[in-house]
Amino acid sequence: MAKVARAVKRGIQSSPLKMRIVLDQIRGKRVPEALSILHFTPNHASLVAEKTLRSAISNFQMIPDNARFDVEDLYVRECFADGGPVLKRILPAPMGRAFRVRKRSNHLTIIVGDAPMGKAPKQRKRSSGAVARVQAAPATPAPAKPRATRKKAASAPAPEEKNEQ
Repeated sequence: MAKVARAVKRGIQSSPLKMRIVLDQIRGKRVPEALSILHFTPNHASLVAEKTLRSAISNFQMIPDNARFDVEDLYVRECFADGGPVLKRILPAPMGRAFRVRKRSNHLTIIVGDAPMGKAPKQRKRSSGAVARVQAAPATPAPAKPRATRKKAASAPAPEEKNEQ
């Protein structure tokens, strides 16, 4: 089982979308590479993400069992930004109207570990007596038949209106 540690930063005053753009750059990378990417990215979100990543590394090193791991061997296993509380403000608009301004915030979570997240877990070997079940492929539906078109019957002449005067 992989050893992991996490760090959470709550109430960051930027939208979750802007934070996710930065997090997509470091997800699954080695920690030194992720730190250099965050350090040289000129976004406010990258500064906050770098501090949170350093905190996650520190949290990983504080666990006594993880003392033998070097920072160079760690990976950014998961990182995500969830929406936080939204501050609703009013902005004056022309002709006596008011526009609502939504100041978004987010909660950042970064999880570091000794192995990348993308590795598939090892599958257990089946015992020799077990019979492997093969799933039948779903049957493909037969092509739909075209609808039968109705032949138009010879239209009967419309009854004549009687004009009585």
